[in-house]
Amino acid sequence: MDTLLLMKELIFIRHAESVSNAGGPTMPHGAVPLSELGLQQAQILARLIEVKPATVLVSRFLRTHQTAAPFCERFGVQPQVHPDLHEFSVIDPALIQGLLGPQRKPFVKAYWDDPDPLRRLGENADTFAEFDGRVSVFIEQMDQLPDSTVIFGHGIWIALMFWRLLGYEVTNAEGMKAFRRFQLALPMPNCAVFSLVPIGERWSVRAKKVRVE
Repeated sequence: MDTLLLMKELIFIRHAESVSNAGGPTMPHGAVPLSELGLQQAQILARLIEVKPATVLVSRFLRTHQTAAPFCERFGVQPQVHPDLHEFSVIDPALIQGLLGPQRKPFVKAYWDDPDPLRRLGENADTFAEFDGRVSVFIEQMDQLPDSTVIFGHGIWIALMFWRLLGYEVTNAEGMKAFRRFQLALPMPNCAVFSLVPIGERWSVRAKKVRVE
């Protein structure tokens, strides 16, 4: 039997445009909804992804649920929340409450200019080490996911997964800076779609051409 016929594929999708992506006011990380454009993008995306899902995974953040909803409705499936998929919470929203997108940028820049894997910027923020740990745990579980699993996630999360699959680690400040350069250079628009296929002990990554306007 042709082994290619047995090859499985995992589909990773970055959520549609959120209110934060559009520069809206700071709110609790998990409560950030899609913008009006994002809601339209999710509807379009659902029609363009021609993968009948074995299962659909989302993070615990609202914007992945809203992005997945039209796709799940199309195929009659219920999304499952995966505990390791949620986004990197760099700064506790309480510390930057009410700030708009341009006003948040200096805080994010300061974090990456002087990175520390163990720094926590507020009670409701992650350390980078915790974030990296979540991604690592998920990667270890990918072999057990069924063929045609569709994962709705977050941009920096997907970027760190790619970084780790390339064989790099982030254990110190220099590693964080290297990852940040990689992440900023990686094309990752809202609704970006990536196909991952296991080849031996490695995963092959390919961007799918899905045009969502």
